[in-house]
Amino acid sequence: MLSQTRPLMPRKGQLPIEDHALIGDGSTCALIRRDGAVPWTCLPQFDSEPFFASLLDAERGGEWSISPEGLRGGEQRYADDTAIVTTTLAGDGGVVEITDFMALRSGADLTEVAPASRGQFVRVARVVAGTVRLRVRFTPRNAGGFGRMGGAYTVDAPDHPGLPLRLRSSHPLDDDGSGTLSTTLTLRSGEVYESALVWSPDRLVNVGTTAHSLLERTAEAWRRWASRISYEGPQRQLVRRSALTLKLLDHFSTGGIMAAATSSLPEWVGGKRNWDYRYTWVRDAAFSTYALRRIGCHSEADAFLAWTLGCAERDGKPSIMYALDGGQPPAERTDPTLSGWRDSPPVRWGNGAAGQTQHDVYGELLDVAYQWVRAGGRVDDHLWSTLVGLTDSAVSQWRSPDHGIWEVRAQGRPFTYSVGMCQVAVDRALRIAELTGRSCPADRWRRASNEIRDALLAKAWDADRGTFTEQLSEDGSDNRGLDGALLALPLRRIVEFTDPRMVATVEAARRELHAGDGLLYRYRPDVSSDGLDGEEGAFLLCSFWLVDNLTEQGRLDEAVALYDSLCGRANHVGLLSEQIDPRDRSFLGNLPQAFSHIGVIASGHRLSRAIGREDMRCA
Repeated sequence: MLSQTRPLMPRKGQLPIEDHALIGDGSTCALIRRDGAVPWTCLPQFDSEPFFASLLDAERGGEWSISPEGLRGGEQRYADDTAIVTTTLAGDGGVVEITDFMALRSGADLTEVAPASRGQFVRVARVVAGTVRLRVRFTPRNAGGFGRMGGAYTVDAPDHPGLPLRLRSSHPLDDDGSGTLSTTLTLRSGEVYESALVWSPDRLVNVGTTAHSLLERTAEAWRRWASRISYEGPQRQLVRRSALTLKLLDHFSTGGIMAAATSSLPEWVGGKRNWDYRYTWVRDAAFSTYALRRIGCHSEADAFLAWTLGCAERDGKPSIMYALDGGQPPAERTDPTLSGWRDSPPVRWGNGAAGQTQHDVYGELLDVAYQWVRAGGRVDDHLWSTLVGLTDSAVSQWRSPDHGIWEVRAQGRPFTYSVGMCQVAVDRALRIAELTGRSCPADRWRRASNEIRDALLAKAWDADRGTFTEQLSEDGSDNRGLDGALLALPLRRIVEFTDPRMVATVEAARRELHAGDGLLYRYRPDVSSDGLDGEEGAFLLCSFWLVDNLTEQGRLDEAVALYDSLCGRANHVGLLSEQIDPRDRSFLGNLPQAFSHIGVIASGHRLSRAIGREDMRCA
């Protein structure tokens, strides 16, 4: 058993970002650290106040730890096709396995747009070898104290007013009077410690449902959903895990998909580029639904489209991001009470990019709608009216500067990707009209589509450098850098993969955005001003976009090698962060990041099809 664990290597009281697994229930989620602690969860929703936050401050953030005395090492694994994590910990006297999950309702159908959560976080520790002195510590962030009710411990949490928090424990816990419940137990092989954090009003009375039965029901629900995944290409297991990870970022009640599960994990250790990603970006969610649809998971795309268009209709315009209740994220603020992961402040709540202008939102929504229609979705008068309004907005706005896909916090400019996505909006609207027989100003839209595309091809192309650039220029005099979003132009059918200009742009991006070992920066801040100080890591999705370009250029050996290299960067349970530190391969940025897992799925699907075509050609 000891050989199954790896040493733990904390620095400044924090394990690496990659030393975490994720569990969830479609309403919220939690990170489980490789040493058996829970350093992050927000209650009762993904974007609520954090209940445990030692991820962002080892001393003051609060966590829920279960570990053997003399902890030597830990390892983790998911139960196949589930969001159930088992952490194996080796201590002085033996080995303990901790199984963590958020319980789902009996018979929950995760394809439905409906709550599946029981409001119950279950932890079961079982000694599997030797005798273990097991330490349990339960320290919520800003706990006001504890009480007793019905055999459980009540939790006074001022940051969560009105939330009926209860902790059930199979063994008595001691209250130290300063915000911690704890105990140390001696357990022999086969003996178990069970605990559950409960916050649903319906679960305040323990009606005798065992942890084992909850585990079985939860596993069954996850496996029933995972049975829909249809994929037999490269990196099959990681693609399946990436699909499950995207589902863990899905808000089951609405169809909104978060960009990431966390806030303020730094894009560079010691830097200031720390952001709250616990919201639904239309762009990120559109990419997520595209990827899931490719592997047979259609219901998520339908739910996202209905929810987002409903929000846009209510507000009279689309927003670039939404909180999970369909409103806008709270105003961005820094939290001076938390020091940040490995002393990398600031910790931020809310997101200041919510009020930005980002024109690609039109194309993202129209493309999701087009995919939905192609799959048999029906467009009624009401939906068509909404889509027409979005299309006309793209036509009227494409010339205006915006803040782009990377949400620069500097003056807006005419970003190439944003302009291209306005053309996508018009193109997809025309295609929807043709498929459904809906009337539209077809001639006007076609002229606009051609005008936008012609402007992009002429004004984003730098003939002297032989590459498309990140922004349009009237006379070529602007100081124009490259950005990784240029690699996505052929994915959205704005430019052909094999267009000589696109082939040249791919090579320019590999030169100018090179971060080493197949990694790419999304842009160079010293060339492409974003209004922020400091550095950041290599952006994983950009390298997956490079895989897509190599694939469609027929460079399959290169594409497969790069894809395998990128997938090899996933952590021990198949999770990926937003960025990679090129210096030591460590994770940077929020975890897990939807964009990165989208890359795993979408690039794998594209590679699989290309390999199939090549096999048929050679047969």
